[in-house]
Amino acid sequence: MSSPTATLLISCPDQKGLVAKIANFIYSNGGNIIHADQHTDFAAGLFLTRIEWQLEGFNLPRDLIGPAFNAIAQPLQANWQLQFSDAVPRIAIWVSRQDHCLYDLIWRQRSGELTAEIPLVMSNHPQMEAIAQQFDIDYYHIPITKETKIEQEARQLELLHQYRIDLVVLAKYMQILSPDFIAQFPKVINIHHSFLPAFAGANPYQRAYERGVKIIGATAHYVTQDLDEGPIIEQDVVQVSHRDEVTDLIRKGKDLERIVLARAVRLHLQNRVLVYGNRTVVFA
Repeated sequence: MSSPTATLLISCPDQKGLVAKIANFIYSNGGNIIHADQHTDFAAGLFLTRIEWQLEGFNLPRDLIGPAFNAIAQPLQANWQLQFSDAVPRIAIWVSRQDHCLYDLIWRQRSGELTAEIPLVMSNHPQMEAIAQQFDIDYYHIPITKETKIEQEARQLELLHQYRIDLVVLAKYMQILSPDFIAQFPKVINIHHSFLPAFAGANPYQRAYERGVKIIGATAHYVTQDLDEGPIIEQDVVQVSHRDEVTDLIRKGKDLERIVLARAVRLHLQNRVLVYGNRTVVFA
């Protein structure tokens, strides 16, 4: 869409008249709503919505939309986020030794499928530098040990601020982020196989093969202080059979990881993911 839009993601205690109040805020300021979706979580007593409108003809300048809406949101006890479609996020991709998700994200960004900039790749290993150089992306090798973790995470945070990064994507980055890091930079998406918790740790595909699993999958989620238990954005599965060897399981698993991670990143970039508690509503 050539005309820029504004999007509000809102969660608040469920009550009568919410749709009318939010829509009237946009209508009364001359806005044209082009997408609106909503969900009520009755168990949590929450109303959740995504509403998008054209900025062309909207009476409020961008810097006043937030303060004006906040006057409505406060009496509703609402949590809200405001984003603009022509603001291009900046992504840092973190990797270890596997390159399939790194290549996939860069290809999708270069082809225009992901509306973002990728100025930075970081890794705890040196092997992926040639890939970053191939696409003219800055690469930083930051090895992590138990003894250097605090110091190196401080360096990572420094680089994220230096490059004005909005989102970190862990594209098979095989390190655990500390609670302190997550507290300082919470916008992180991770991808992993869906064998957890049955096949945690090393060689999960080998152990899944030995158990004769019939379905393998991948999960993309936001990173929290609870390892691999953050709010889930996207998942998918594929069936396997007795004819599949370990190499087949790994190949199918990598395919799923590429697709699921790309979907999750795209949904995040399009402001379609609303997090509440340890859950998400994904507005397709």
